[in-house]
Amino acid sequence: MNELRLKKVESLIRELVSTLIINDQVKDPRVSTLLSITKAEAAKDISTCRLYVSSIESDKSLEESVKALNHAAGFIQKAISPRLRMRVTPRLKFYVDRSLKDGFEINQKIDEMQNRKDQQE
Repeated sequence: MNELRLKKVESLIRELVSTLIINDQVKDPRVSTLLSITKAEAAKDISTCRLYVSSIESDKSLEESVKALNHAAGFIQKAISPRLRMRVTPRLKFYVDRSLKDGFEINQKIDEMQNRKDQQE
């Protein structure tokens, strides 16, 4: 598949799934509306799509939310299918993405180190 088309499909899937989560259409109580889909990676034949989920919540809560999203993947696929307008809707698989939280923690540590340095001077 064309690389540009693949990126457009990934972006659209990411947007549609994010909208479902934010609008609380996934009724599982384990799925928090504070989740964000950070990245979507579709296979070249668009048969599958990996979605990376991040949150500022605890790791345990994030892992529970990802399990719930994987459990609701069929519902989510069915919900986004009409808007994708594709012959085959890709199978969705959700993964934990800790990059935002890790980046935030690194920035906090840098700020702490800078504050210590300023206090020593």
